[in-house]
Amino acid sequence: MQARDITPRYAVSPQISVEDIPAVAEAGFKLVICNRPDSEVQPSHQAAAIRAAAEAAGLRFEELPLTHQTMTPENVARQRELFEGAEGQVLAYCASGTRSSVVWALGQAQEMSTDEILAKTAAAGYALDGLRPALEAAGKS
Repeated sequence: MQARDITPRYAVSPQISVEDIPAVAEAGFKLVICNRPDSEVQPSHQAAAIRAAAEAAGLRFEELPLTHQTMTPENVARQRELFEGAEGQVLAYCASGTRSSVVWALGQAQEMSTDEILAKTAAAGYALDGLRPALEAAGKS
């Protein structure tokens, strides 16, 4: 697992496997959010397999598969609800961590400045400068 902290409570990661779940639990995460559609991965890495391992380890697991087409305001709001409603640290994953970073960033646009959001994602290794117009349109800049 290669989790990168965006905030003290929200981290993102590239695709995780069943074998990663013990490390996820040991790292203190309480909620795992899958942002990767099953169509992108082999059965061993699909949400059902990760869910079974996560729940067996005492973790909450949620699915919110995202693509460019499904990065809607409703899904951005849903991700934020999941994160804010979590009791503890959250790990969101997708193919590289980028989608999980983008959905977090868009969900923060009303609360933080665009520069602050982009600084947080950049510090985690995700340069989302191309998202600036969308963040500015959605938020307080």
